[in-house]
Amino acid sequence: MSIGLIALLDDIAGLAKVAAASLDDVTAQAAKAGAKAAGVVIDDAAVTPRYVVGFSASRELPIVGKIAAGSLKNKLIFLLPAALLLSFFAPWAITPMLMLGGAYLCYEGSEKVFEALFPRGAHQHEAAVGEALQNAQSFEDEKVRSAIQTDFILSAEIMAITLATVPETSFWMQAMVLAVVGIGITALVYGGVALIVKADDAGLALAANDRPVSTLLRRGDARPTTGDRALAPVTQGFGRGLVHAMPGLLRILGIVGTAAMIWVGGGIIIHGMEGYGLASLGHVIHEVAAAAAHAVPALGGAIEWIVSAAAAGLFGLVLGAVLIPLIHYIAVPLLRALRGTGRKSEKHTA
Repeated sequence: MSIGLIALLDDIAGLAKVAAASLDDVTAQAAKAGAKAAGVVIDDAAVTPRYVVGFSASRELPIVGKIAAGSLKNKLIFLLPAALLLSFFAPWAITPMLMLGGAYLCYEGSEKVFEALFPRGAHQHEAAVGEALQNAQSFEDEKVRSAIQTDFILSAEIMAITLATVPETSFWMQAMVLAVVGIGITALVYGGVALIVKADDAGLALAANDRPVSTLLRRGDARPTTGDRALAPVTQGFGRGLVHAMPGLLRILGIVGTAAMIWVGGGIIIHGMEGYGLASLGHVIHEVAAAAAHAVPALGGAIEWIVSAAAAGLFGLVLGAVLIPLIHYIAVPLLRALRGTGRKSEKHTA
C-alpha cells in the first residue's frame, strides 16, 4: 500500500514537472512572438486613441472598454480558431486573407489623409459609404465599430506573426501561445490607451489639488501641511503641463495612427506579393534601404528601417488612393443594388 502511494505521488510529481515545463515553454514562446509583433502592437496603440477624440470625459473609458472587449473577442473567438484551422487545413489561404486585410488598412488610412486634404470631398465620400453600409446609428457606436474593424486587421496580423513563430509545435501549444499573446497584447495596448485618454483628467486633478501629500496619505486635514505647501507647486505645475500637452499629443497620435495603418497595410501587401513570385518591388525597397544604411553606417539599422517603412507607406498610400474611388463608385453602388434587391424580395414574399 505504501509503495503504491509513493509511486502515485512520484507520478503526480512527474506530471507536475511536465506541466511546469510546458508552461515555461508557453511563456517563452509567447514572449518571443510578442517581441516579433511589437511593431504591429505599437501601431494598434497609436491607432486607438483617435477613436475617443470628441467624446465627453465620462464616455472615454467606457468606449475604450468596448473596443478592448471587441479586440479580445476578435482574437480569442474568431482569429485564434481561424488561425489554427487555416494552418491545419488551408495554410495557403493565410497570405491572401492578410493581403485583403492590408488593403483595408491602406483604404482606411488613405481615407483619413483624403479627409485632411479635401474635407468637403471626404465628407461626401463618407456620407455615401455610410448611407450604403448602415442605418441610423449613434456616433459612439459607429466609432466603436470602426475601431473594432480596424483592430481585427491588426489583430489578424499579430496572430499570424505569432503562429509563424511556433510552426513546428503541437496543436495545443500553438493554441496556448496564441491565447497568451492575444490576452497579453490586448491588456497592454488598451491599458496604455486608457492611461493616455485619461491623462488630461489626471492633470486637472493634480492642478487643482493644493494638498498632494495629505491626499496621498488620505489625511482629512482642512489645512495644507508643510509637505503640501512644498510639493504642491511641483504637482500643480506638472498637472497644468499635462493638460496643455494632451491635445497636441492626441493629434500626434492620430497622425501616427493613420501613418501606421498605411505603413502596415502596404508592408503586408508587399510581403504577400513576394510570396507569389512578385518580389521585384520588395527587392527594390530592400536595395534602396540597404544603400541608404550604407551611406550612414553609424545609424545603419535605423536608416534601413525608416526607408523601408517609408517605402511601404508610400505604396500603401497609393493603393489606398486607388481603392477610394473603386469603393465609392463600384462597391457602394453594388451594395446599394444588392440591398435594394433584398428589400424588393422581402416585400414580394410578404
